[in-house]
Amino acid sequence: MRHIFIINPCAGGEDHADAITQRLQASNIEALVYITQGAKDATRYVDDYCRQHPGEALRFYACGGDGTLNEVASGVMGHSNAEVGCYPCGSGNDYVKYWHGVDFNDLQALTKASSVEVDVMKVRYQSDSGPALRYALNTLNFGFEAEVCRAMDEMRRKPLLGGRMAYPSGIVKSLFSGRHNPCRITVDGELWHKGDLMLASLANGRYEGGGFHSAPRSLNDDGWIEATAIRPISIVRFASIIGSYKNGTYLDRKKLQNIVSYRRAKHLLIESDHPFYIGIDGELLHGNHFEIENLPRALRFAVPNPNAPLR
Repeated sequence: MRHIFIINPCAGGEDHADAITQRLQASNIEALVYITQGAKDATRYVDDYCRQHPGEALRFYACGGDGTLNEVASGVMGHSNAEVGCYPCGSGNDYVKYWHGVDFNDLQALTKASSVEVDVMKVRYQSDSGPALRYALNTLNFGFEAEVCRAMDEMRRKPLLGGRMAYPSGIVKSLFSGRHNPCRITVDGELWHKGDLMLASLANGRYEGGGFHSAPRSLNDDGWIEATAIRPISIVRFASIIGSYKNGTYLDRKKLQNIVSYRRAKHLLIESDHPFYIGIDGELLHGNHFEIENLPRALRFAVPNPNAPLR
């Protein structure tokens, strides 16, 4: 198997390229290293490499955060000879939190790891330039959480509010502008919601935002998307439930059943009369009609200890 490390030099606020290259050399791991040049470059490079080496077993390691992992996974989609690994060095790295206690930074274990098959969400939408197709490995967010993603991009540029503080800082800012989002959501052919929502979260992973346990019941290989919707609430009530949303207990709280809706799905439509943003693995897309389909076990993902307990 050929190992290719795709390094995002901007991930986590510092350039890890030299450190990763030196670690590979010190560990006597034979691998190619590619340093991305900008947004979507990882997807382009991976897709091109797979097309040029159709008969070779390939594993691409996303060295960065969840956005880098998304780009690498998107490039692998459709290429049966390729799989994905992750060397987490971004600010969040929420997808790999799914496996409790697994050290994805152990290069020897990572390059020798077996792979597991995981689900992928396919997202079709009408972008400003025409029909578009994207993939989401971890989460897709509408409403408040998409507004948080927008705010996070701003917060990352501020020294005291960036890094691990970017997500909670984005929450505070979005409380005043992102709590009412009109939409229609159809799940597996049935109208699930029509009207205002505070947020809707679709997940194959379990964590987002640097450690928020927003999808505690999710399994990333069962063919189902975990869908959660929360109706608009006051800032005071939001403050009272944010702790349970972070630690993953909010679905079990009886006091929240009047505002929280939960179900599993294989196909969803999110629509609105006006364009809106959704976030996929932390990146924002813009449109007013999004079709999301779950692709069961569509990607092979390298896990050093696939039998580790989930969390």
